[in-house]
Amino acid sequence: MILILAAALSSVLVSILLKNLKKKGYQPLQMIAWNYASASFLCFWWFQPDIQHISIQKTPWWLIVTLGLILPSIFLCLAKSLEYAGIVKTEVAQRLSVVLSLLAAYFFFHEQFNALKLWGIGLGIFAVLLVLFGQMSTSSNHQSRKAIFALLSVWCGYAAVDILLKYTSSLGLQFTLTLNLIFITAFILSISYLLVQKTQKWQLKSAIAGLILGVLNFSNIALYVKAHILLKDSPAIVFASMNILVVLLGIASGVILYKEKLKWPTTLGILFGISGVICLARAMAL
Repeated sequence: MILILAAALSSVLVSILLKNLKKKGYQPLQMIAWNYASASFLCFWWFQPDIQHISIQKTPWWLIVTLGLILPSIFLCLAKSLEYAGIVKTEVAQRLSVVLSLLAAYFFFHEQFNALKLWGIGLGIFAVLLVLFGQMSTSSNHQSRKAIFALLSVWCGYAAVDILLKYTSSLGLQFTLTLNLIFITAFILSISYLLVQKTQKWQLKSAIAGLILGVLNFSNIALYVKAHILLKDSPAIVFASMNILVVLLGIASGVILYKEKLKWPTTLGILFGISGVICLARAMAL
């Protein structure tokens, strides 16, 4: 459980840093780009993927490039969602992206569903709708539109990454090797975009902050994977604990650090979201 708690803390700390540093004049795009530099190095050092024997012809490069584009884009959407909607709603949307991933698994990968999984998906979708409704009832029209778009981008974006990673693994490419290649591609594409754009001054502080973000971002992934390895007979416990802990830590940080108010739709959405995660975890355990 210590590994899962550390992974959840890393995830929430990424959100806290993104939210705080943008207010202090740090450049989100530069932080996101350098985040993938340290994440790439740590991924290679920790997992030691077999890059030497990679097949240039058989590797689905279009998938690697697609994920390399999507990841920094989602990170930017995450920063916007934290700014407009707050950390509580953003964490709920991010964690409930699993609902869309499971729907894709049913329609595209022909995964079998039982009653508990259907309940989990239904509760998850209802939870997201409540969170979006709560945003509409607490913001001006302009602010509300921005927040809803950002939340939906986070929800759909993280699901898209999960779906594409599952598809990539189904082609026979190792998870760790795929992840390393995606991080490297995301770094190259992000830096290339910044060089072409030429509208931002390079900031050393943003680069350092980005490298720290990369450490936290990778720690979240590495510790979560490690927990799955150590508790290989109880994947449902790891899945449920991680998602529920991130939501609870997100609530705590939002309420304590940023004085975010939990209106009734958001509170109900959180409760339904946690219930959905528990249903999905129980379905995995069957």
